Amino acid sequence: MATLETIRDEITALDGDLLRLLARRKQLSIDVARSKQADRRPIRDQIREQELLERLIQEGRPQGLSPHYISQIYHLIIEDSVLSQQAYIQEQLNAEQQGTLTSIAFLGPRGSYSSLAARKYLSRHTDQVLETSCSNFQQVIDEVESGRVQYGVLPIENTSSGSINEVYDLMQHTSLSIVGELTLPIEHCLLTAVATTPEQITTIYAHPQPIQQCSNYLHAQMSQVHLEYCDSSSAAMAKVQAEASPHAAALGSAAGGELFGLEPIASHLANQQDNITRFIVVARKAIEVAPQIPAKTTLILSTAQKAGSLVEALLVLRSHRINMTKLESRPIQGNPWEEMFYIDVAANLNSSAMQAALKELNSIVRALKVLGCYPSEDVRPTTLPDYLLPAAD
Repeated sequence: MATLETIRDEITALDGDLLRLLARRKQLSIDVARSKQADRRPIRDQIREQELLERLIQEGRPQGLSPHYISQIYHLIIEDSVLSQQAYIQEQLNAEQQGTLTSIAFLGPRGSYSSLAARKYLSRHTDQVLETSCSNFQQVIDEVESGRVQYGVLPIENTSSGSINEVYDLMQHTSLSIVGELTLPIEHCLLTAVATTPEQITTIYAHPQPIQQCSNYLHAQMSQVHLEYCDSSSAAMAKVQAEASPHAAALGSAAGGELFGLEPIASHLANQQDNITRFIVVARKAIEVAPQIPAKTTLILSTAQKAGSLVEALLVLRSHRINMTKLESRPIQGNPWEEMFYIDVAANLNSSAMQAALKELNSIVRALKVLGCYPSEDVRPTTLPDYLLPAAD
């Protein structure tokens, strides 16, 4: 019988082979993108994706691999392939905006959720990134508007705590364009600098958003603990690192905590298990989205102060078969009791349907502004027939 070390050595060798094969597969997906760019074919081919998954599941069964195991792995591979192809085609289409060094601004120092989102977004575009930490959302906007950085990343909504109203309000008045989006799973942990237990904690440092998103846990398990508000999750981690006390903890991600030498003593603290934040990426210059890439367009509009005005505007989108994915209302500053409506639609700004809808909207609303058109990063898993994924697996 082989020794444990021998078995581990074989696993290590197999892992190296897997990484090389994944890298080769990723490179082939870029070759596919070049072909699709030349033929102007859509990035996603869900019929082929379904056929691929069905074939792999059938081949995997005799080898002891469950359908769920195979589908989970390949959903991740397909998602990365789709996003990598989109990034490649977008870089070719907007080549004049690409440089050897990319700079980006975000809320908080390294380790904040916005910092992690910035790195995730740019990881498909460049290896050389100049990061700029900001103390508030307005500073992120200012850094990009001034030209000191190329991009800014801003959280716009969370599945647990809802919309980030401050960002919506700032977008009313900026000249920046939305050029990208991404989602980031938010996995809140209780982080400490020294070995301790939750029962010993007397002070928790956190940004208001994590406190709101973990309110059930804090009320049930930490009702006697003092909550200290911070400008960002990373600022909270820095305070805990500096105190190095068994009585101090921060709310934040395990990945961010590693940068500050913090360890999680409690995990999965959010009220909702699927706690996801959507971020937008802003730049001074709008981008063009290739027609074969699924796109979103964000616009803001104000309607006449009469009954049915908003419904009339939304009916314009329906008449042009444009799917609305987000509707948010915010007060117009300086105009009491008047509201501005933010709308996300699943459409390319340059499409004939979107252009016709904008022309019609301009004739019936008081004000209309397009905030940006950008690739959609909502890569939903390919649906498989139920018989391929039986409940027993």
